[in-house]
Amino acid sequence: MSAESAPINLTHHFLIAMPGLEDESFSRSVVYLCEHSERGALGLIINKPSKLSLQSLLQKVELGLKREDLREAQVFTGGPVQTDRGFVLHEPMIIEGAPENESAYASTMTIPGGLEMTTSKDVLEALSDGAGPTRVLVTLGYSSWDEGQLESEIGENAWLTVEADPDVIFSTPVDERYDRALGLLGLQRWMLSPESGRA
Repeated sequence: MSAESAPINLTHHFLIAMPGLEDESFSRSVVYLCEHSERGALGLIINKPSKLSLQSLLQKVELGLKREDLREAQVFTGGPVQTDRGFVLHEPMIIEGAPENESAYASTMTIPGGLEMTTSKDVLEALSDGAGPTRVLVTLGYSSWDEGQLESEIGENAWLTVEADPDVIFSTPVDERYDRALGLLGLQRWMLSPESGRA
């Protein structure tokens, strides 16, 4: 396979919605891609908070929250798929003596680029007990694209892409994440045209 026909891999990249993308789920969204292959793509929207706090979510599954730094944390709307299911995007937990690529939690996807995404309750239990990963983003639901669908949408000028910066996810105020992600490309919102084929 020549380099020109090799499929693109946007794992550990941001998808930044162009102004012309009017789908209510994705308008003005920044999606962190956890996985992208020839089979499709899976990601989490990082800038659409839900009305639910992390503390409220944990109470729903009969857990408390001992982490003071997460008392005000919001749960995000990660996308339109499986909106009743929790997804935790976090930095890896290093366990002494464990094999290098083994996660501290069950049902964890290790994302090349340095983050992990966990769907098992044990990571929530760790947060509840005052432990767990230092930096976390919890979503209900996720975003997915079938084989070739994301590439087609990018070709139609629905998305801009840029390598992800974890600080945008974990350290940037929610209402600034879209502009910060654009800034990684050297762009500002006013430079974008809603019309296809122009930027």
